[in-house]
Amino acid sequence: MLLAQAPSALKNGKFINDNKRLMLYGGASKDQNFLIENMELKPEQFHYGLGREAFPALIAPRFESIEEADKHWKPKDRFLVAYSGKEVKAYAIKDLTRHEVVNDVLNGEPIFAAYCILADLGAIYTRTYGDKVFTFAVSGYTYYDPEIWNGLDGFILWDRETESLWWPLIDKAVSGRLKNMPLLKLEQKKWEDTNWQSIKNRFPYAEVL
Repeated sequence: MLLAQAPSALKNGKFINDNKRLMLYGGASKDQNFLIENMELKPEQFHYGLGREAFPALIAPRFESIEEADKHWKPKDRFLVAYSGKEVKAYAIKDLTRHEVVNDVLNGEPIFAAYCILADLGAIYTRTYGDKVFTFAVSGYTYYDPEIWNGLDGFILWDRETESLWWPLIDKAVSGRLKNMPLLKLEQKKWEDTNWQSIKNRFPYAEVL
């Protein structure tokens, strides 16, 4: 049982045994905690526990034109850019560091852009699984495994619809109703990790977060 394996985690209040249900602290209110009875990760390898969305995910992002955005960015500033059909969306790593997750729509397809500064992991993911669209955000935790990504910490995400937890370093859900569901990146031909100069040169009609 996870409770017996992680006395140190219990002391700092991360793990809660609520009516014999194992939960992970998620915030000041009890209904913010994450149910983790089927979690496969090791409790002692979690870090932080700031509470869900201590870095608030964006769910209604606003954009400006290349001309407007050019006032703020230097040629080598790093961006994630996604494109489909005639639509191009650009997300500065600097902005993603503040929010970590941006829920968006690209040419009618629900997507989210995410960046973890600890693992230096930036990617564009789909938000559609079957016939359902999910909203992603950060849980307030990071997790490491010495055998994954050379032991780097990586953020733990959650989805608002099922409250499953997801670990992008292994690209799957690790607890909750969607456990073992792959975390699906957008097709590689539709996005890239690039810089501001490249976006200006190639996508003069892009919308910039």
